[in-house]
Amino acid sequence: MSFTMAIVGRPNVGKSTLFNRLVGKRLALVDDQPGVTRDLREGAARLGDLRFVVIDSAGLELADDDSLQGRMRRLTERAVAEADICLFVIDARQGVTPADEIFADILRKKNAHVIVAANKAEGNAGEIGAMEAWSLGLGEPLRISAEHGEGMDDLYRVLVPLADAFDAEVATTEPEVNVDVVEGEDDAYQPPSKSKPLQLAVIGRPNAGKSTLINKILGQERLLTGPEAGITRDAVSVQTEFMGTPMRIFDTAGMRKKARISDKLEKMSVSDGLRAVRFAEVVVVLLDVEVPFEAQDLRIADYAESEGRAVVIAANKWDLEDDKPHKLNELREAFERLLPQLRGAPLVTVSAKTGKGLDRLHAAVLKAHQVWNKRITTARLNQWLGAMTVAHPPPAPGGRRIKLRYMTQVKTRPPGFVVMASHADKLAESYSRYLVNGLRESFEMPGTPIRLTFRDQGGDNPFKDRKKSIPSRLRKHVVGRDKPF
Repeated sequence: MSFTMAIVGRPNVGKSTLFNRLVGKRLALVDDQPGVTRDLREGAARLGDLRFVVIDSAGLELADDDSLQGRMRRLTERAVAEADICLFVIDARQGVTPADEIFADILRKKNAHVIVAANKAEGNAGEIGAMEAWSLGLGEPLRISAEHGEGMDDLYRVLVPLADAFDAEVATTEPEVNVDVVEGEDDAYQPPSKSKPLQLAVIGRPNAGKSTLINKILGQERLLTGPEAGITRDAVSVQTEFMGTPMRIFDTAGMRKKARISDKLEKMSVSDGLRAVRFAEVVVVLLDVEVPFEAQDLRIADYAESEGRAVVIAANKWDLEDDKPHKLNELREAFERLLPQLRGAPLVTVSAKTGKGLDRLHAAVLKAHQVWNKRITTARLNQWLGAMTVAHPPPAPGGRRIKLRYMTQVKTRPPGFVVMASHADKLAESYSRYLVNGLRESFEMPGTPIRLTFRDQGGDNPFKDRKKSIPSRLRKHVVGRDKPF
């Protein structure tokens, strides 16, 4: 999915019909009555060889209050702001209305890529309305018929160059992950540079102080802050130098438990925050020290680990804590108990308000990034594996002895290892955890996600099916030996 396209326009112009055609299914309700679509609906669209996400939105209304129409409009405007491309649909049979002109002005300010589509343009009835669409000042309008599938080739022609541009942009921002390890290649750590800055996402529950922390790192009030929870709605990328280290930092909207996210705008914000994790190399999970390690904090940290990102835990508002030594011990104990999958990950205390502890945070982020890129030679791994199996041999389920034959690193960012073994499918999960914890301790890889895979390699003799070769000097003593002398 290379880009996202939002379909917007007045009610009853055919947005849902077009949405259904692009996704190839009747996912959205279609009716002649205006206002059938009240929520946002996403689908996987296909147009020729293009694959993208398409969003069907509620009809744009002129209301801007807290009425249903006003909330629907804000939700649609949100979709427009977050989409890569906005397809503005008008009714060619009605022509350009005053409401269309107002919405065209809104779209110019909110989205750089706006395509005008004059729908219901089949036949002569829609020709005049399609010509009027030029007056909107948004470029050449496309004449389409969502119901009959006309004009889809023209839409494809317009989308192709935009898709290529988005693919090129993603290639420059998406981090390299699951990088193959080639034995013998230079395994020296490459520190972040201006051309390849360290990509950092700051995530956490609402009002934990994420934007305040980033503003302190930047040294300016770049991001909107305030006492109200949920001010940040989207993921904002800022490139800077954090204590001399080039970084691209993503500030994300606060993430709450799904059941508590009643506002559709906040649901989109959570999705945007999770998407920012996928664009990061290191993720800082920011806690509120007054209420640390709530269920949602644990989910956020677990999500970052499951995505294979290096994780740093930062406890904010440390300046408000009175008994700091006692609180720090509490935090460490809770961390070890509640997040065993991140055992050894850096836990630092900071104050986003005063800036205290930023040096500790910087050092922890750099260390996590270095460990995330770690490479270990096969020779060292197999020496270590031999010592680990001697100290604690694998169990023998059903009396079958499991042999761990050899081990090698196949991936980095995060580190990934493969162990060749006999009866690998019988190996207990507890033994895998034993090896992962040993890797962390022996090779100084605290906290980073480690992927350990076991592959089966039987112990059969590879030459058992080959015919034995008899040396010529012995052949005369063997051939016909069953005959009497």
